[in-house]
Amino acid sequence: MKLADFPEDLRPHLIPQPSGEMVYRCLNCQAEYDLRELLYTCPRCRGLFLLVDRQEACLRDKPGSFWQRLFDFRRMLNLPALKGIFLYYELIAPVIPLADLIYLGEGHTPQVKANDHLTAEVGVPFYFKNDGQNPSASFKDRGMAAALSYLNYLRRRPGAGRILAICASTGDTSAAAALYAAYLGKDIASAVLLPHGKVTPQQLAQPLGSGAQVLEIPGVFDDCMKVVEFLADHYQVALLNSKNSWRLRGQESYAFEIAQYFDYDLKNKAVVVPIGNAGNITAILQGFLRFYDLGIISTLPRIIGVQSRHANPVFRYYQEKNRRRRVFTPVAVQPSVAQAAMIGNPVSMPRLIRLVEEYTAQAGEGSVAVVEVTEQEIMDAMLLANRHGHIACTQGGESLAGLRIARQEKLIPPGEEAVLDATAHHLKFIGFQQMYFDDSFPPEFEVTPRPELQNRPQLLTTNQTEPQARLADLADQIAALLALTPK
Repeated sequence: MKLADFPEDLRPHLIPQPSGEMVYRCLNCQAEYDLRELLYTCPRCRGLFLLVDRQEACLRDKPGSFWQRLFDFRRMLNLPALKGIFLYYELIAPVIPLADLIYLGEGHTPQVKANDHLTAEVGVPFYFKNDGQNPSASFKDRGMAAALSYLNYLRRRPGAGRILAICASTGDTSAAAALYAAYLGKDIASAVLLPHGKVTPQQLAQPLGSGAQVLEIPGVFDDCMKVVEFLADHYQVALLNSKNSWRLRGQESYAFEIAQYFDYDLKNKAVVVPIGNAGNITAILQGFLRFYDLGIISTLPRIIGVQSRHANPVFRYYQEKNRRRRVFTPVAVQPSVAQAAMIGNPVSMPRLIRLVEEYTAQAGEGSVAVVEVTEQEIMDAMLLANRHGHIACTQGGESLAGLRIARQEKLIPPGEEAVLDATAHHLKFIGFQQMYFDDSFPPEFEVTPRPELQNRPQLLTTNQTEPQARLADLADQIAALLALTPK
């Protein structure tokens, strides 16, 4: 759609110019730091940052209805810099020139409603939002588009030199980081640290294919994260895990898209999300709060976080109902099919605690809850969803299992419908499906296949040698197996 065809009052705002005054603000001591520095924790107190636009209050000069119309009409622009997550430019990266923004097709992923049979089985109407349909096949692309656009902006400044981007990963972060770094070319090098033997072959292949330096170390994700944090503290590297405030800024777009899908009416809506490193749920809380503050939405949806019993530090923290008695304690994780959520010491936990308090203050008690599910429930839910036309990964199965638990525990009242986060594409975790079908899970996973959810190919043979007889024999076998009706 051409600019001249848009409503006259919106034309000056459709293609924005850089504005605002963004800074890193420490959650603990409120100290602020210049964006031109590669910072991830406060030099003064080691607290985590949130990105803050000192001029964001100016956005309130326009009513929420203006922003609704602007975002809806902007979707019709054929300008790559304002597609995907940067449709919401003023809320994500208002200081970065459009020429520095990267768009690889991320964002505005499909939101697919469960069919009647699956809805009846679960007992709650719901949608899967398929973030596995992002370019690297996971939700991490939202944050990486913002983080690498920022690095692209930095590298154009005089004396910036070559930038090394590094991350720890269970698979999805490394795939996204390597993909976006590769797009930027030789000025951005990419290195990823993976826990040896705990990443699926599909996920390992992605950063290798994008040309990243892939380093495997013994242990689990938390061990990789400690090494990356040490490197970021002592060397000039760009850390791309969720400690990176730009990552969370980009992931807020998930909340914005859900609001836009429902025409900004989120009454009687719930959003279910796996917790993992706590970055995504933090970004979603922040995104809805910012839309609410600007009057773009008038109701905050319920948020349900989900953790596996094999990696459940956040669930344990919120089990204590008395806020003053809560103490966060990391846990030693056990093997989990939801590998991206197999984190015992979430980096973004301080952010999550702060934002849950803010969200609850605005939306009321019960507006945020955390539930726990078993590995068995995760696998059964993933297969159940995909038997009904979805492409849910194990984390998507975790979301569906969490929805069922939330309903059983009456955390979701009658009349609400839910949006479930399928964080990656089903094919990234296809090995777990095969283990389920073959009943080959090691005992520590605690998964016993349900026969009705198992599936295997059937080999048909024939003793006929003459071509037409072979054809007829095989066709007859198929007709009998499928109970076909003759014409």
